[in-house]
Amino acid sequence: MTQTLSARPLVVRTAAARRPAARGLLAGALVAGPLFLGAGVAQGLTRDGFDFTRNAISQLALGDSGWVQTANFLVTGVLVLAGAAGLRRTLREGPGGTCGPALIAVFGASFLAAGAFPADAGAGFPAGAPETAAMSTNGALHMAAGMAGYLALCAAFLVLARPLAARGHRAWALASRIAPAAVLTGFMASAASVLAFTVGAGLGLCWLAAVAARLLTDVRHEA
Repeated sequence: MTQTLSARPLVVRTAAARRPAARGLLAGALVAGPLFLGAGVAQGLTRDGFDFTRNAISQLALGDSGWVQTANFLVTGVLVLAGAAGLRRTLREGPGGTCGPALIAVFGASFLAAGAFPADAGAGFPAGAPETAAMSTNGALHMAAGMAGYLALCAAFLVLARPLAARGHRAWALASRIAPAAVLTGFMASAASVLAFTVGAGLGLCWLAAVAARLLTDVRHEA
């Protein structure tokens, strides 16, 4: 009987101890998108020859200052992976608690791969680059990583709609089901405008940050 009575406080203390760690890790998913986009826009506005209507943010990893964007990819990837771990701790055994974080982890890993394999030069960037060029192995791997990562992110949004709905956030759940369509529409329109691709990718990062912020608020209220 004594053991039974003492077990429950131990479980409560263990759950309470997990919350600060979950909040800290989940904050990675909140910070990752704004950091990546802010750094990308700042570079795009200052790098010679870069044009948002013709060049993808990925190309900023090329040229003399390319290390800044490479670091941006790597730091963002680490933050998203941390966010995936925090999401796993937050959702635990609830709806989407396993698949959702795993898909977000794939998205984070895609940024690490994109940083390791830079995009190809083209459309006049870096300054002096030809308008078109044959795709290199690095360029193909970069593109494949991005496609796999964003498909995983879109799937994650659909999965995360379940825990959002279960927590009473029905409008958020609906938006999480719509977000993949907006992201993929931007990607499909990239043939007409590179800017559409950038907007689609940015929407994905922003919605991930929004979902992380919503769940962080829940964790704080549970503390």
